[in-house]
Amino acid sequence: MTLTEQNKLRWIYIACGLFIALNAVLIAFEFFYLPLLPVALFLVLLSLLSLDKLVLFIVFCTPLSINLTDVGLGGVGMTLPTDPLLFGAMLLFFFKLLMEQKFDRDIMKHPVTIAITINLFWIGLATITSEMPLVSLKFFVARLWYVVTFYFITTQIFKNPDKINVYIWTFIISFTGIILYTIIHHGMYGFLEQPAHWVMSPFFNDHTSYGAILAMFYPFLIGTLFSPRISRSFRLVIIPLIGLFTLALILSYTRAAWVSLIFAFGVFMTMKLRIKFRTVFIISLVFFGLLGALREQIIMKLEKNRQDSSADLAEHVQSISNISSDASNLERLNRWSSALRMFEERPFLGWGPGTYMFKYAPYQSSQEITSISTNAGDKGNAHSEYIGPLSESGLFGAISFLLIVILSSYTAIKLYFRLEDKSMKFYVMSMLLGLMTYFVHGLLNNFLDTDKASAPFWGFMAAIVTIDVYHRKYLTKEKETPSQSVQPQPDQK
Repeated sequence: MTLTEQNKLRWIYIACGLFIALNAVLIAFEFFYLPLLPVALFLVLLSLLSLDKLVLFIVFCTPLSINLTDVGLGGVGMTLPTDPLLFGAMLLFFFKLLMEQKFDRDIMKHPVTIAITINLFWIGLATITSEMPLVSLKFFVARLWYVVTFYFITTQIFKNPDKINVYIWTFIISFTGIILYTIIHHGMYGFLEQPAHWVMSPFFNDHTSYGAILAMFYPFLIGTLFSPRISRSFRLVIIPLIGLFTLALILSYTRAAWVSLIFAFGVFMTMKLRIKFRTVFIISLVFFGLLGALREQIIMKLEKNRQDSSADLAEHVQSISNISSDASNLERLNRWSSALRMFEERPFLGWGPGTYMFKYAPYQSSQEITSISTNAGDKGNAHSEYIGPLSESGLFGAISFLLIVILSSYTAIKLYFRLEDKSMKFYVMSMLLGLMTYFVHGLLNNFLDTDKASAPFWGFMAAIVTIDVYHRKYLTKEKETPSQSVQPQPDQK
């Protein structure tokens, strides 16, 4: 061993000794956070050397994250460990943007990206005029770091198409641990319906968000089972994993998740049978026309359904259409009505992003209040990704989000039929169906203010857009332009 190596080793021992001694002193004074310093330094180094690995680390942490509802900033909450990591990734992104003064031009001019940017701009504008500036600022910054990390940075990672698979499996592996925890925890209460609402705590707030994420990844797992690229041994792993997700979906008692999967299957069959858009559009017009014409009869029929939520699965399914006595369904109607009244008062910029839960109480009608209604603003938001923005950011806030839904769906459907490579078609179809489950789920709930929904939602969109921009060499029905035939690039550092 040379003298230089001895000196290096000596300094390592000295540094470790000082760290241990300092930590012991701080613990004596009830300061317990110094051991986090090496972890923080490691994450900073990782982000500087390999940003893609930091993003994958965040994705892995997302199912495991825990939400703190109040960190001492006027009721503003924080999700650990993901929020600090997402904030750091966002700062690095903006720093790099400032230094290079440019971002991927092909990604930026894509219609989905333009729609996302417009939506962010409008949320920022509504934040300025918010009734509760601190709450809206937290909402806006959180939406910003979700979109920056899971969409903009991820589009650059997905230039290597293999990373799409890595991204999804990173989330699934971590999420599988939470599923096992939830099922075991639920088993301690006999798999009854009421405990199913909270046994996933503290990792998920309730069974609805848990069910929504299960549904988003279910099409990918089913598709993987039938993929010709996977080995026989890996297929033996996929089968029990699908069984686990199926059991988790059933035990979640999340009716919206079940409905969303049925809708996604309908979309899948429509695309596989190559039913023309014109036919689907006409059928939809006829369907909604009949709903309008028979509205009174339908409402009278629904009001006769008095089957509440139940541990019996058949009865639980029947309770989906109960709008006469089911407290959960009635409370959604109450929240939606309150949101629409708030929108009528402030139709342009709304009350401010994230403020619905604090402002909706006076807009409840005494005739619509249910046994689970509250004036405290502590039991969720408007329960809709489409109606909620009406009250919080006005008409254009809702329209801009709807534009994201329409453009991402259109891009994926068009892309699927023009791709030849089976692996690319598989990614597009599974991402589309995963998003479809959330688009339907968004009619009844809204979770995009959480990391757990944002990671797959924006990540799936990033995959679709990146395939559309960078992997069009797999297209068969159009002549490529030079900008469309970009080869997959190495990992972004």
